[in-house]
Amino acid sequence: MLKKFSFLLIPAVILMACGENNSQTAKPTNTAAPKDGKHFGANITPENAITYDAMLDKMGSMDSLSTKITGKVSEVCQKKGCWMTLVSTDPARPPMRVTFKDYAFFMPKDLSGKRVIVDGYAYVETTSVDVLRHYAEDAGKSKEEIAAITQPKREVSYEAVGVLILE
Repeated sequence: MLKKFSFLLIPAVILMACGENNSQTAKPTNTAAPKDGKHFGANITPENAITYDAMLDKMGSMDSLSTKITGKVSEVCQKKGCWMTLVSTDPARPPMRVTFKDYAFFMPKDLSGKRVIVDGYAYVETTSVDVLRHYAEDAGKSKEEIAAITQPKREVSYEAVGVLILE
């Protein structure tokens, strides 16, 4: 009889222990952006954002910089919104391509001309001719413009975990 009781008691104790463990487990915090058409990816706020120009100055000779920046969108991928470019107020400064961490979210295709805040990190990279041509195709460039891309380009890029559209 004791053996039968043991066979019933052991599974009951294991089930109770598992149940107690689950009830004490902390629930992860939801950091996803609200579905309001202005927030994408991680939920970010405008606090502590610096301008694109200030980021370029701050980056100096560093090869990467984790920061939140604000800038004006000049272009968006017209296939699915998987990248955008930000431009400086100084036309002599280059545009910066922004991609989205793990392709977890995409931007509206009509975002050109609007101001945004992006949170993530800037980094210097050399973009291959094939990738530059792919970006040009995504942007709707002509076959002639795409064919004219013959050299890789060293540039500052940005990987965003979240985007906030300001206007």
